[in-house]
Amino acid sequence: MGAAVAKAHQALEDTAGAPGTPAEARLAVAAHALLQWYCSPDAGIWDAEAACTKRSLLSAVDEILHLKEIHAFPMASPARRRMDTALGVAMSRLMDEFLVLRVWDASQLQGTDGLLFAVQKLSVSLASGGGVWPAFPTGGSASSGEFSVSDSDELYASDRSLSTWPDVVTVVVDGAFSDGLDLICPASLPVLHEIALRVIRAGYTKELLQTFTKASCQVLDRFLSILQLDRPFFDANRVNFEDAEWWTTEDMVKRWILATKLVGKALVVMQGQLREQKCGAFDRFKDDYFMAIAKQSIVVLLRFADGFTSTQSPEKLIYVLEMYEVLSNSAPGLLPLFTGQHAELVSRQLPVVLAKLARALRAAVNGLITKIREDCSQAAGETATHGIGVHPLARYAMTCVELLAPHRTALDLVLADGGEDERGAAAGGAERVGSFGGLVAELIAGMERNLEEKSALAFADGSPWQHLFLANNTGFVLNRAADADLASLLGDDWAARRRSRLEQHTASYLRASWGPVVACLEETTVRGSGKPAKALAKFNAAFEKMHVSEVVPDPALRAALRKAVSDMVVPVYGAFLQEHLNLGKSVKYTANDVAQSLSGLFEGDV
Repeated sequence: MGAAVAKAHQALEDTAGAPGTPAEARLAVAAHALLQWYCSPDAGIWDAEAACTKRSLLSAVDEILHLKEIHAFPMASPARRRMDTALGVAMSRLMDEFLVLRVWDASQLQGTDGLLFAVQKLSVSLASGGGVWPAFPTGGSASSGEFSVSDSDELYASDRSLSTWPDVVTVVVDGAFSDGLDLICPASLPVLHEIALRVIRAGYTKELLQTFTKASCQVLDRFLSILQLDRPFFDANRVNFEDAEWWTTEDMVKRWILATKLVGKALVVMQGQLREQKCGAFDRFKDDYFMAIAKQSIVVLLRFADGFTSTQSPEKLIYVLEMYEVLSNSAPGLLPLFTGQHAELVSRQLPVVLAKLARALRAAVNGLITKIREDCSQAAGETATHGIGVHPLARYAMTCVELLAPHRTALDLVLADGGEDERGAAAGGAERVGSFGGLVAELIAGMERNLEEKSALAFADGSPWQHLFLANNTGFVLNRAADADLASLLGDDWAARRRSRLEQHTASYLRASWGPVVACLEETTVRGSGKPAKALAKFNAAFEKMHVSEVVPDPALRAALRKAVSDMVVPVYGAFLQEHLNLGKSVKYTANDVAQSLSGLFEGDV
């Protein structure tokens, strides 16, 4: 037994054993009842259903209050001190009764059509990895990693019909909180009146307000349990999520988003329902009580979010961005719930966490820009092993852009307010991007410069494959930008420059690849010298060498290139055969054969 408990116990015994005057005898009887109550912590005045089962205990409290109100004992007298001690013990036990009282009822959240059932389905989906909400595609370090973009990542990034996890949660939460959802236990209301009435008579209102900060709420606790946190977390000042290896970042953020939306919606409903109730003497405490339990849940959510404010990895950018958006969008609905000191505290803490998340986002954005701009995961010669198709870095950059596109509004706010951290980043080599449009332009420009450098290292100077490689990747960027509705963001000039660049790469490829093939025939025709059979043999060899299995993944570009090659080769070859009808068996291909062969050019698996 602790010292304070032992002292209170002894004071009750002393009071119960000191009958004295009639007033002291009445105090002794009441103190004796309190002593039995004090020694039996599990024996309360009200049971689990809020029914009064120990009316004698309540009468004992009333007796002590009556003695206080009629000034039964002189000030500073031993009897007065004993009465004050007994009153303090009585109020302490009433506070305990309040803490175990079930004011809020979560039973209506159960059942196959209840909110918790819908939440459970979401949680099962979350635990099984269901729902589409990928992080940025995986990518190695700027010095050694290998970029990898899965089909599902690209599908999600390019398909505007797929909803984000917060969107799915919003639909479920809004649909589950119906107007007929009663969250208050009606039986608790008379008990709240009984407790508040005696607290007011005793002058212990300050203590009751302090007790509110320790009150639990079955409804909010159910929602916060989605976070799967141990109770010590609620009292922690800081949590290091980097050490939480048993959870993935995606899992943690999904849980937080679900809990935040549920708590935000529940608080609005709860406040409205509590204000509609007639709680007698407790009416004067309703707002303070509600704000106390609301603040507890908000603080838990803010501390959880604060644990991600040191996350600056580009791969986790989308997660932190979702947290920022949800918290920012929730703020207008949460802040009006509070007044006075509670409002001051929440309105001070919430912007701080938002600002820290914004700083983390800007750092992650700078990291992403640097990663794409400086990636050297494929050294000289390795690009050629990927063929002349779309490079993984291009897929990575455009998938990142498309994943960020739905969050344009939030990114505009975050990136516009750079401050000191942006100036520090710029000093470290990262460019300051003041908007989502600036970010997209910088990511694409950095990727394009990187690919140009890679192609220069991987292919011989003037190689046709370098031009085809750059044409493939330029066309890919144009198509993905159009699919993501980025044209208005980047501007007509941006698209026009890349179309012009695509045309230049295409023309350079044709000159460097098929130009020499046609020249084998044109030289004989123009100069009128040389043996036609020898020229034909050179053409055949050059034609077969160029007719390799390089792939152009974009159907439109593939068709345009085929037509351009065919227009360049077939007429010249047909004219050559018409001019030299006596070549006989030297003719390996007819003009139709060449045309048919070119019709399958650039085909194959991407």
